[in-house]
Amino acid sequence: MRTRVADRDGALAWIFLMPSVVYILALVGVPFVLAVGLAFSDVTSGDPSFDFVGVDNFRSIFDDPVFWQSLGNTFLFTAISMLLIVVLGKIVANILVADFRGKWVVRFLVLLPWTTPATLGAVAWLWLLDSIYSPIDWVLRQLGFLAEAGNGSNMYWLGEPALAMASVIAVHVWRLTPLAAVIMMAGLVAIPKDMDEAARMDGAGYWRRMFEVTIPMTMPVIAVSALFGAIFTFTDMAVVDVLTNGGPNNATQVLTSWAFFRGIDGGDVGQGAAIALFLFPLLLAAAIAILRAVRRLEVR
Repeated sequence: MRTRVADRDGALAWIFLMPSVVYILALVGVPFVLAVGLAFSDVTSGDPSFDFVGVDNFRSIFDDPVFWQSLGNTFLFTAISMLLIVVLGKIVANILVADFRGKWVVRFLVLLPWTTPATLGAVAWLWLLDSIYSPIDWVLRQLGFLAEAGNGSNMYWLGEPALAMASVIAVHVWRLTPLAAVIMMAGLVAIPKDMDEAARMDGAGYWRRMFEVTIPMTMPVIAVSALFGAIFTFTDMAVVDVLTNGGPNNATQVLTSWAFFRGIDGGDVGQGAAIALFLFPLLLAAAIAILRAVRRLEVR
């Protein structure tokens, strides 16, 4: 009987896929269905009884100015982060595939931000960006970019809206660039060496080979890394929660953090679920657009 099952490709496929299916249903499917139900209810932390309220929660969040501010911050946060992650990931990937002494140490150090827990890394950055004892301010002061301490020269990285958003984006890019670099590194390694050697024989320099050979050949991989970056950026709130808690004055508030604050901290579970559910069509549209672009690139 075991031999028969082992010889059936269809049965083996389902056996190997079943753990993934159970995992997705348990950790994605069930919470998603629960979120849909809660979004159309008036459930709160003080009254968990389920009463259907239709689209009242969505009307309430559409009338909330913080929601629209969070939506704009989410698009800004995602767009800038994705651009920086893709560009820096490509640069780091080119460095990692190069042959030099100590390459494995460099790879370990590059991967360290991604392997470090998000909250732990954010707490470290919280100290680095401190308004009084920031080591970054000390370095800038030693280099002459800031005046001596005590003259109001400190950079309030997390206290001013523009600096706070820039700080959150920088920390998020620091976390996700290693993942993009590893994905792109796999694409770079897969490029046939004879194509690069042929380009060298034709007299193509480094930048010409980069834009006419390397980037076109790895464009599907770059698109995949951009997709992962978009998903992780859209759904991440750890950096915002630890560094700024959405402040100052909701300047760094994003949809995920606002959904948490409304649904968990604020106790309005229905509205929190409605805000979180609003992320689904945005993520779906972004995923479809990127996957279609990948398919067109593969056809070419």
